[in-house]
Amino acid sequence: MKANLAANTDWPQNQNIELPKVSVEIKFENGDAIIHFDVNEPKQCYIANVKEDGGPCYEDSCVEIFLKTADGEYRNFEFNSLGKCLSAKGPDRYKRTTLTAEEYATVERTAKVELGEKVHWTLDAKIPASLGITNIGNAYKCGDKATPPHYMSLFKVDTPKADFHRPEFFKEIK
Repeated sequence: MKANLAANTDWPQNQNIELPKVSVEIKFENGDAIIHFDVNEPKQCYIANVKEDGGPCYEDSCVEIFLKTADGEYRNFEFNSLGKCLSAKGPDRYKRTTLTAEEYATVERTAKVELGEKVHWTLDAKIPASLGITNIGNAYKCGDKATPPHYMSLFKVDTPKADFHRPEFFKEIK
């Protein structure tokens, strides 16, 4: 599946701002998720502060994929433009268990950043089937501490404000 992410224009954070342009390509091979994000964003939106796995990547310029797991929970994978990852698993946003250092090491990723009038960056990731993922989920772009904050998704999230931890809006990724 290759698609552009769109902003939910009902969300107050996305009103009257220049939003990034984001595309994602997702495929599954032998149960592994192979993901390519391509991001072009205004320079003032770009932030890259998280320098280690497990940090608050969602505060940076961030792309995310949330995938249901075989046991009915879901796992979030949040990547900043440096390729750092925050990932956890659970039934909802509150009861979550983060990856171990060994599990983070199984998530292959490559990031590339080009600074210019706009910032262009890409993230390639391979999430192994061994983490229990399925092809049901959603992909996102955010920047909680960007100027201004912004929130985009592959599949519409029908909530009054941005809220990505909503598995009821996940769809099959083909």
